[in-house]
Amino acid sequence: MRIVQITDLHVGQEGQDTQGVDVRANFLKIRDVIQSLNPDHVVVSGDLCFTDGEKPVYNWIKPHLDELNIPYDIISGNHDDSVLLAQAFGLEDLLINKELYFHKKLGNKEVLFLDTSIGSVSDEQLKWLKDKLNHLQQDVIIFMHHPPVNAGVPFMDANHSLKNKKAVQNVLFSHPYHVTIFSGHYHVEKTIRKKNVVVHITPSCFFQIDQHSEAFKVDHHRIGLREIFYEDGIIMSTVRYL
Repeated sequence: MRIVQITDLHVGQEGQDTQGVDVRANFLKIRDVIQSLNPDHVVVSGDLCFTDGEKPVYNWIKPHLDELNIPYDIISGNHDDSVLLAQAFGLEDLLINKELYFHKKLGNKEVLFLDTSIGSVSDEQLKWLKDKLNHLQQDVIIFMHHPPVNAGVPFMDANHSLKNKKAVQNVLFSHPYHVTIFSGHYHVEKTIRKKNVVVHITPSCFFQIDQHSEAFKVDHHRIGLREIFYEDGIIMSTVRYL
């Protein structure tokens, strides 16, 4: 199974100033690379919109993804509106109390998709996650926008980390199998292992943040995606920058 993950598109309205970056062009470049890679599946892991979730932005993104003719899944980030996103992409049936989280099998792996658009994992969703892990009793893959651990990125860890990460960690650490998480949000490339959990943070399609600065500082504007491969009990991933 080969999956391409992209994250943090931050696409604005047509003509909107997006900090001097042509985020629409960035997305189209990323889409063309995905088409050339021809994966089995694509995951867009949140922050499709520049600042706030806007249906015209979702309506612009959707046909470009559809043109790939590759199955894809989408989750919300903190700059998204889960309800508007679900409406635009025809995912209303997956909404649970205005949150977009779900479970499916991709290839031979059980995959969970979480909603952290409120900056945390809601109590109801956390119970759902715990129940799913208890039921599955095997290695799992999770896609979520916020990484559920600190990542050694001072600005993001101090100001924009997952609000209830300790509660989420308690659920993940209680699972007696491996949990592999693919996230975004931090605008960096990073891998963190804690107990049975490995978290891969995928770089943004907007800009990357300086991993050493305590204040907000852009490191560079190279955009990237992550390729994920798994078969025969092995999971591999690599980041590709444009």
